Amino acid sequence: MDKCDYGAPWYHGSPDKLRVLRKGSWITQLREMAKAFSHKPTLMSLDDDCRNVKHNGRQPGFLYVVSEPIGTDDVSYLRDTAQTHWQTQRDLQVRLLAELPLDDPPQLSEEEIADLRKEIPEGATGMICTPDDD
Repeated sequence: MDKCDYGAPWYHGSPDKLRVLRKGSWITQLREMAKAFSHKPTLMSLDDDCRNVKHNGRQPGFLYVVSEPIGTDDVSYLRDTAQTHWQTQRDLQVRLLAELPLDDPPQLSEEEIADLRKEIPEGATGMICTPDDD
């Protein structure tokens, strides 16, 4: 199952300064999601198209783009991530796009955090998005 455009940009968010993304790292074609992950959240909310993201991260972050071509053998789909995350199968060169303050993307309010915690089944990740098709 791989529904992505391999030629489109691939993003990675991290609180760390990077030049190379190590094999086994997660990447996404959803820029806002990568930005949120740069803050190391424990909770995220996403709208139905997984583009409007809020998070509860507490660290400034960095947004990167993979700076070399990605092919079908370079990434593998991470099951149960609603086609939003892929795992790298080799080291990849990245280029810094932006330094991100905590409110980019917006942070969850205390009320939104409380509501999310009520909705999340025990043992789940706290990531809310459209489920996989199969």
